Order: sequence, then structure tokens, then C-alpha cells
Amino acid sequence: MNDVERPGSSEQLWSVFEFARRYRLAKREENRLLMLYGPTASLRDLLANARRHSLIS
Repeated sequence: MNDVERPGSSEQLWSVFEFARRYRLAKREENRLLMLYGPTASLRDLLANARRHSLIS
């Protein structure tokens, strides 16, 4: 099996709820991701589409 066939860590399915908690996303952003992907999505998709607003204003 070469590298192309082996699923990487970015291909793992993550719970959107767990992702939002781990990356400290706002509830509004968590809801946006849920509407986009449902309850699970690949880590690659979540990282590419999550918007994390600065905690320091």
C-alpha cells in the first residue's frame, strides 16, 4: 500500500462538536459547521472552513 492509498489523519472523521470544543470555536461557528457538514466531517474540511475569531480585541 503506498501513501496515496493509506488514509491520513486529515481523512479521519471528527465530530463537529468535539472539533468546536477542542479549537474553542464560538457556538455560532459550531452551528455554521453543523449546517455545512452535519455531525461529522473530515479534519481537513473542518480546518479549511472553520473561522476562529480573535479572543483579543
